[in-house]
Amino acid sequence: MSLTRFAVCLVFVGASLGACAKPPSHLTTSADLAPHAYQATDRTITNSIFAGSKPVTDQPMPERIFTSGHLAGRTLAVASTADIILRPGEVILTFDDGPRPGKTPAILDTLDAFGVKATFLMLGRAAAANPKLAASVALAGHTVGSHTYDHADLSGKTHQEALDDIAQGERAISAALAQSGQVLSPFFRFPYLAQTGFLRTNLMLGNMVVLDVDIDSKDYYSDTSEQVAARTMARLEARGSGIILFHDIHQRTVDMLPGFLAQLEQKGYSVVRLVPKDSGVFGRDVITADAPVIGGALRPGAPHPGPVLQ
Repeated sequence: MSLTRFAVCLVFVGASLGACAKPPSHLTTSADLAPHAYQATDRTITNSIFAGSKPVTDQPMPERIFTSGHLAGRTLAVASTADIILRPGEVILTFDDGPRPGKTPAILDTLDAFGVKATFLMLGRAAAANPKLAASVALAGHTVGSHTYDHADLSGKTHQEALDDIAQGERAISAALAQSGQVLSPFFRFPYLAQTGFLRTNLMLGNMVVLDVDIDSKDYYSDTSEQVAARTMARLEARGSGIILFHDIHQRTVDMLPGFLAQLEQKGYSVVRLVPKDSGVFGRDVITADAPVIGGALRPGAPHPGPVLQ
């Protein structure tokens, strides 16, 4: 091969490789500095025992990256928090603080249009006020977990007060779901992600699955739906996979969700459905406020021997 032909080949190969490169996203918004109602910090807590996936731009593309395949991915059945391990390109959609009339139904419609399932961490107070709406979430095939009764910061309560709040929330949601023959799944998220080692240990040893957050959409900021979508996608692209936190109580979340899911599908992501590994609620009773602790661990449904250690 002559030097001229060799040089031409090198140029051609270099141009071809360059055309396949995908520049990383650097989307930012001023909303990262804005105040919001819950006063949550910018930190997120991941529950994976492994490090986060490499950015999508640095890892092999999912098989459907340039196809028009369905957005719905696999169903992940878990028995503990440690079981929630996602592959590159996989996300879990979670919605906190509902259900709320006018917001939750619209979100359910969007999820149904894209054929994906999410996990809803409900407040006991909201479920008790809207039992039919709470049940409609479960009837649509979504997973329903708990988020305390009224969104209190449990880290500022005594051990007994915190357990009482969690139990009250579970009872209220279970009662709302039972009216339509549905059951509460043992998934729980701490309000504000504020927790203590005592509470986390008690819940996990009591067969509850504590859901943390990998990607916080910060949809509680007073931003536009476009800003929420851009921020969430940028954080997801940087991480490559993870549990995404939304709230089904904000209109901006309702407005941004269709476009966001369309972006996920276009980029080749898949939405993982999270369910309990066993049928029902892991064979466990809904925790009760008078349940004692055993070696620091909550034992659901047991007779009360006396005050819980404070």
